Amino acid sequence: RRCRGSSCGRAWGAETRQGIRFGQGKGGPGFSQCPPGGIQAVTVDQSLLTPLKIEVDPQFQVVKTQETREIGSLNNQFASFIDKVRFLEQQNKVLETKWELLQQLQGNRSPQGLECIFETCLARLRQRLEELQRERRALDSELKTYQDQEDEYKSKYDQEAYKHASVQNDFVVLKKDVDEVFQSKMDLEGNLESLKEHVCFLTRLYEEELGQLKTQADDMSVVLSMDNNRCLDFSDIITEVRARYEEITRTSKAEAEAVFQTKYQELQESAQLQGNSMKEAQVQISQLRQAIHRLQSQIGSLRKQNDSLQSAIADAEQQGEMAVRDAQAKLDELEAALRTAKQDMAQMLRDYQELMGTKLSLDVEIAMYRRLLESEECRISTEHTSQVTVSITEGSIVPGRTCGGQVVVPGRIGTGQVVM
Repeated sequence: RRCRGSSCGRAWGAETRQGIRFGQGKGGPGFSQCPPGGIQAVTVDQSLLTPLKIEVDPQFQVVKTQETREIGSLNNQFASFIDKVRFLEQQNKVLETKWELLQQLQGNRSPQGLECIFETCLARLRQRLEELQRERRALDSELKTYQDQEDEYKSKYDQEAYKHASVQNDFVVLKKDVDEVFQSKMDLEGNLESLKEHVCFLTRLYEEELGQLKTQADDMSVVLSMDNNRCLDFSDIITEVRARYEEITRTSKAEAEAVFQTKYQELQESAQLQGNSMKEAQVQISQLRQAIHRLQSQIGSLRKQNDSLQSAIADAEQQGEMAVRDAQAKLDELEAALRTAKQDMAQMLRDYQELMGTKLSLDVEIAMYRRLLESEECRISTEHTSQVTVSITEGSIVPGRTCGGQVVVPGRIGTGQVVM
């Protein structure tokens, strides 16, 4: 069995430099220690140089083997404890490094720093939410304005449609009046033609009758015999009747023509008025149609703008909800990371405390073993040391050599490895 590690080597090397050697005294191996006050002169007893008759006691061999095994087991335990101490020291260094890093991280990213980061992130998100809300309010106001304009245009459209319907009704009424006037005009024209024909007929009849009367008057010879010798002159009567008839004819003709001209002029004036009103109505109808088309186009554009605003509002609401959800998710992730970091820090602190407790217990055990070893060394050093060197190798006794009155056992004692 070997003791590994530089600590073991330093311990055993220091003890070897202090004068501890393996030897045999009073039937068993032991250690010798330099007496206090410095190194004393050693006198060699020549009688001891004579060969000894050594007889090995079986009980001594058993005890020796048992002690060797106990020392080997203690050496192994000591080596394992030293390895464990080294491992714990390394873990302690690692934990100290982690602790320093955590302290640095805690200094850089303390809870107040994390709260500041969270507050900054939340402030940005709140600012973005306020901007979206302002945009939404602005879009709502614009939408309300466009809706008011749309309602106004709808009311105007309804008014214009009502006016258009009333104008159409007036146009129909005027058209009926124009048709009646035109019909009356045609009737009057027909009456005028009939009156002209009647006048022509009467004129021809008058001429025929007058011609007949003339012929009758020319053919007829009247012989009147009166007692008073008076004679009738019909030529004056006929002339008077003819003049009266012609006057009546002219008067009736003039009256008929005057009535016809008056009626015709009235009809022309009414027709002109109706034509002007029809033109005005047509102009108004065309203007109303243009206004209707313009209002319809404006209503279509307003509807498109309303649809685009509705879609923009929906997109803005969706983006705002997505931003809020994203911010909430990031906040949850940061809170979860903070909780995980706190749990890891608490776990590391617990591990560090456990390791410190283990280290303290191991330090106590090491100190106890050190005290045990020192007490054992003191006990063995007080025993009588033998001048005969015995080296035990694989259960056999081999004579050694002395150097300056001290026992030297073969093996590499000062290098950290002891061969038992």
